[in-house]
This record gives sequence, structure tokens and C-alpha cells, in this order.
Amino acid sequence: MRQVRTIRYRDIAADLRERVAGDEFAAGRLLPSESELSATYSASRVTIRKALEALRAEGLVDSRQGFGWFVAGSTVRQALAHLGTIEAQLEAEGRASERKILDFAFVRPPSRVRATLGVDKALKVTRVNLADGEPFARVTVWCPEELGADLSRSQVQDRSFYELLPVEFGGATQTIGADAANATDAALLQIPVGSPVLVCERVTTDAAGTAILIGEYVFPAHRTEFTVDLAHPEASIGPSGLRLVE
Repeated sequence: MRQVRTIRYRDIAADLRERVAGDEFAAGRLLPSESELSATYSASRVTIRKALEALRAEGLVDSRQGFGWFVAGSTVRQALAHLGTIEAQLEAEGRASERKILDFAFVRPPSRVRATLGVDKALKVTRVNLADGEPFARVTVWCPEELGADLSRSQVQDRSFYELLPVEFGGATQTIGADAANATDAALLQIPVGSPVLVCERVTTDAAGTAILIGEYVFPAHRTEFTVDLAHPEASIGPSGLRLVE
């Protein structure tokens, strides 16, 4: 830990700038809290805040309520206009995409999954998706045992279910809501417990309209945006597909 006494905000800003440039803090990664920085630099919270504001004015860092300060970086944007994968969208933006499989097992799924897929046993795959080496999504996918019986852990790490399953896909229904990160997701996504996350559930069907995949995606809210192209204006300017949660 660095111990520097009576240091001015410009010096703190310069040191933090150097640490970011040296990849001690990658794009999107949270910085130490203001209180931690205050202890590190033996400076007041007011001085630390002034240094961080100076770096924000340069576009180097930013802050969000519930997260604190983080290194500014390009947001992961996902278009909702067509059925596709996270990896394909990242690669289209020229960004490195990686998956880390955390769980691969055939299990009895929760009742909600059983009801939607119409099965008593399913393949459950949980993974973390990374963009340019930084975690940005926890993903859990459920697939009927009959369809996933021949799949391996290495296959689902390297390729998507859309590439692996021998079926003709129809479409998907995607629901997006807001939540607070639980301890497990916070650790995986390297964000504080209770910080804002976007939760997306996607139910994918085959050409006959039968549900064959259920995916749950959890994204840190400060790094994620969803975009939709609305081709034709309607009488209301409100978002389409809006449903109030009770």
C-alpha cells in the first residue's frame, strides 16, 4: 500500500493516471473506494474526490450510483433487433470475446424451467462471458436433456447452442429487468454486492414454436446497453412491450 503524506490532488490524479496506463486498473474495472484511496494517499475525501473529478474531466474515469468510481471504457452494446449471440456482437465491434464455463451438468431444473421446456431433466450450463479480458455477463442456459445429450463441456465453451443444436430455430422472447447483484454474481462480475445489474431472460423456440432453450443473463449496469431500432413511429412515444412488474 502506498503511504504518501500531504499530497495534493494533482499529484494523486497523476499517480492514478499512471496506474491506469500501467493496466493496474483495466477498462470497466472498479477503482478502490474513496475511503480506501484516502487512506492510501493520506489525503482527505475532498482531495480524493477532486482528483477523481479531474480524471473524469479527461474521460479517464467515471462513476455510477451504487458502483463508485471505475475506469471509463466502451460500453458493451447489444442490439435486440435479431436473434444472435453476445460473442458475435462483440466480434463485430472488434472486441475479444471469451467464455469460462463454471457449471456443466444434467439436472432436474427449477419448476419454472420445467414448465417452459416441458421436461423433467435438462442440461444446465453456467458461464462467465468476458469482453477484452474483463467479465461482463453471468449466463445460465437450460437445454432439454434430449437435445443436449451429446454435447460436451468443451463444445459449449467454444461454440454457442445456436451452432451446436441440430434444430431449425424459430425466434426468441427476451425480457429485461433491473435487479441488485447478489453475492455470487458480484464476485463473478467483480462489482459490489447490491450494485445495479440488468437481468435478461431469453426463451428461444424452434421453427414449430416449441421452447428449446432458456437463458438467464446478468450484466453489470454500468457496462451494458441494449438498443432497439424502431422502424415505424406509433401514436405513443412509450417503449413497446412495456409490462409493469407487480
